Amino acid sequence: MSVRTLPLVIINLGGEMLYILDQRLQALNTSEDNSEKGRGVWSENDRKRVMNDIVRTMFSKSLMDELLKPQQLYSHRTLKTVLTRLAHASIMRLNPASMDRLYELMIMAFKYQVFLCPRPKDLLLISYNHIDAIREFVKDTPVVVNQVEETHRKIIEVYSSLSEGEFQLLRQTLLIFFQDMHVRVSLFLKSQVQNPNGRFALSPSGPVPHGIDVPGLIRTFDSKAREVRRSEFPTGGSYTSPIREGSFDLHGDRVTRLGMNMYTVNHPEETHTSKAPSVKTDDTPNLLAKEELNLLARLMGSMKYEDLPKAETGFRINLFTTDQEEEEAGASGGAEESLFGVINIQAMQDEEAATQLARIAGEFAEREEQPEETNKGDDLLAMMDDL
Repeated sequence: MSVRTLPLVIINLGGEMLYILDQRLQALNTSEDNSEKGRGVWSENDRKRVMNDIVRTMFSKSLMDELLKPQQLYSHRTLKTVLTRLAHASIMRLNPASMDRLYELMIMAFKYQVFLCPRPKDLLLISYNHIDAIREFVKDTPVVVNQVEETHRKIIEVYSSLSEGEFQLLRQTLLIFFQDMHVRVSLFLKSQVQNPNGRFALSPSGPVPHGIDVPGLIRTFDSKAREVRRSEFPTGGSYTSPIREGSFDLHGDRVTRLGMNMYTVNHPEETHTSKAPSVKTDDTPNLLAKEELNLLARLMGSMKYEDLPKAETGFRINLFTTDQEEEEAGASGGAEESLFGVINIQAMQDEEAATQLARIAGEFAEREEQPEETNKGDDLLAMMDDL
């Protein structure tokens, strides 16, 4: 597993998150009934402030220095916690259902980009496209632009020296991370790049990677390295010569469109996600299981609301209005919804259940006393509390 994967994951998923938030906030700003559904009235200044606050936190020096340290990739649970804190670094608040859908969209978009990546090294070009777009979001705030460019320089410094084998290991780490995620996205389904089961359908055609010849030709050489015969074979696809290589510098033409914004305000329904078909199961909630998950979330570094100034109120919005689950979650949400996407309930009064939970908490406390088994990601989450 590559120990250099985490920074690229945060940057690319963060970029996708900003694309979606920008698209939805613009849609809410132009919607005539945005106040009727409890979203509040959003202005263009609110949108810009949300983008600036998130980017400022995401590209803070302390956070990026921590991410750039060689380390293993976080689990989906811990990574979702980090991204939730980034999303809530501004006056905006998302309910758990919105954050779940947002995370699924980010994951599936980046997964598709990794699949289409011509060469492992081109992962950098995808990341640079995200960074270029993020820089454009905050172009009116020079201080934040400088933060983005400073991080970009560090990324270039760290990754430009990696070998082809290290980039291949990095890509393989990402594919392992994505392998169990098969969420259907309407945008991908409409363009027929995703099957109804949530798996991507990749075309065996298009330009070959830079530095690679178009397949279909076999050349035979003699002992003196002279070509003596040529023969052709069917490739099963329509391949073309590679286009020019993209720029790996701070600024320049990346050539590839992977990593660029694929959302528009004219098609808000394209940010709709749904689970792949599955066998119907009993949906009766298990209260003990939910309380155990809440306990685990707290032990792993659960989310905390930061108090806003009294003169300023935050905005709580629903992002995905086309999802019935979103509406139901918004209608039943309490005043203190868990930012971790776990339902908050009161602890059960069952004495046996309470004893069992106390035993689980004790086991985690014993493990935390051992420095070599500290939970991965806790240090980063603690740092984000101070930002």
